Amino acid sequence: MEIWKAGCMDANELLKRYCAGERNFAQVSLHLVHLGEVCLAGINLNRANLASATLSQTNLRGANLIEANLTAATLWRTDLSGSNLILVNLKAANLIRATLRNVDLHKASLMKADLRLADLHDADLSSANLAGADLSYANLSGVNLAGANLTGANLTGAKLSNTDLSHASLAKAIFCKTDLSGVDFTKVDLTGVDLHYCLFNGVTLPERSLIEAG
Repeated sequence: MEIWKAGCMDANELLKRYCAGERNFAQVSLHLVHLGEVCLAGINLNRANLASATLSQTNLRGANLIEANLTAATLWRTDLSGSNLILVNLKAANLIRATLRNVDLHKASLMKADLRLADLHDADLSSANLAGADLSYANLSGVNLAGANLTGANLTGAKLSNTDLSHASLAKAIFCKTDLSGVDFTKVDLTGVDLHYCLFNGVTLPERSLIEAG
């Protein structure tokens, strides 16, 4: 894919330009770059290559990361609140304790991503690929997961209250002590899904009971 036309840039050059007021770094190549614990709020990294980059504890609030490549990137405790990550590639990325409130992750790839304890409150993950992702104890309350692929995802202890799971794929997903309060299951295929050890309050059930779904 020939999308990194802006060429390579190191961390020092990017920070120098950012501090000078520049915000547009679309399509730049920052493969393996270390940009941890810095402020890059509002930056435009549309289609940038950030594969295996280190962005831990970085402020990326309101950033444009549409179609960016963040494969295997480290975003531990990174603040991405309000950012646009449509079609972003976060496959196998480390997002432990990351803040992703109100983030647009429509059609994002998060296969095998580590999202343990991440805060995704009110995020849009519709049609996102979360197959094999670890979402243990993550906050997914109010999240749009309509049409998302959660095959084999680990949702142990996660909070999914008032989450939209319509038409989501839950095959082989792990549910244990998961908070599913207020979830509407009428458009969810629960065949073979074990929800026996989940927390329910005000849920809307399909015609068959949740006990049968297990």
